[in-house]
Amino acid sequence: MSVNVAAHPPAAETDPEALGWMRGFPPAPERTITFQNGSFRSFPELRWAWSNVRQLVPTVNVWRGAGPASVLPREDHDIGAVASTTMDGRPMTFAKMLEETYTDGIAVLHRGKLIYERYFGALKPHKPHIAMSVTKSFTGVLAGMLVAEGKIDPQAPVTDYVPELKASAFTDARVHEVMDMTTGLEYTEVYTDKNSHVWGLRRANGMAPIPPDYDGATTIFEFLIAQKKQGEHGKAFAYKTVNTDVLAWIVRRVSGLTLSDLLSERIWTQIGAEEDAHYHVDRIGTESGGGGLSTTLRDLARFGETMRNRGRFNGRQIVPSQVVEDIARGGDPEKFKPAGYTTLPGASYRNQWWVTHNAHGAYMARGVHGQGIYIDPRAEMVIARYASHPMAGNAANDPVTLPAYMALAKALMAGG
Repeated sequence: MSVNVAAHPPAAETDPEALGWMRGFPPAPERTITFQNGSFRSFPELRWAWSNVRQLVPTVNVWRGAGPASVLPREDHDIGAVASTTMDGRPMTFAKMLEETYTDGIAVLHRGKLIYERYFGALKPHKPHIAMSVTKSFTGVLAGMLVAEGKIDPQAPVTDYVPELKASAFTDARVHEVMDMTTGLEYTEVYTDKNSHVWGLRRANGMAPIPPDYDGATTIFEFLIAQKKQGEHGKAFAYKTVNTDVLAWIVRRVSGLTLSDLLSERIWTQIGAEEDAHYHVDRIGTESGGGGLSTTLRDLARFGETMRNRGRFNGRQIVPSQVVEDIARGGDPEKFKPAGYTTLPGASYRNQWWVTHNAHGAYMARGVHGQGIYIDPRAEMVIARYASHPMAGNAANDPVTLPAYMALAKALMAGG
């Protein structure tokens, strides 16, 4: 379970501020990052890009509302020296973990108090950072809220809500199979394979340029209706972003709102977010419900604290408690096992959240390059983290981050 950090220059040498990316009017050609040439996805350029998505692609706002920002009480603790051991047996400290995993920002809440907050690279407290697939967990919660209100039936066929999918792989899928990613799809999601279907999705959702000779889908909806079935629905978990984009389509249909307006109305205005969030959009203005949300770090932490408190935050019940409890209980570990996540033994996936089933009942929202919300109910701890790791898959982060999170939880429980 080695992280193989030696293959990449250390975080300090790839700091986007020190390297001077996008500085000057105009920036020097060798310091310019663009969407069209794909440089925004290259390392180390992505260390700037993930904190500046709005300068690269079209976005739509998620309004924070007109009210005041909710208070995050502060009680600073220097937890940098908290010791852990990585999954491959190396001694580690919390501060060293942040450096080794190319952290852009981290906020730790304990019993609702902000005890630790650090920013690195291009990220600042007021700047949104792309959440990548942490976005999925927001979509899952919005769907769960509509389920709790009786507006979505998890047992219903997907096509009851989106008949346009009748000729696709989803024609005989049920909503709960999309929510828990147990559909049988031909679609592949291998970030290191340029021929993987995920690149077609990225072209469709606006996060990859369209090559001159390309004849594939150029919107999210076009991409979804062309999906083909492989295997059976309901048998096994397989992590595939198209499920979340189908769920987002259902959520839009049922609510009659765009995803950005629904998130604003149901969550962002309710938690007392400090800043607007935003989604990147495809070529007809449709939000990427599977990976397009950008938020500030503290607002991400507010959402995590809402979940830890069973949906209650800012003096109100924002998410029905049964929605959070259903997620925290998790899905079927036997369906999860075939996916082969060696860093998550015994885990499951439930309504777009990763559930560890560890001794603390921790569950997570996760995104490529190291984005995450880690909720430890037993330790009353929430960790919100943004990062720009050179490797997309979280197998590069987990061996270092997950032991550090558990060690911190134990230290906080012990009063350390």
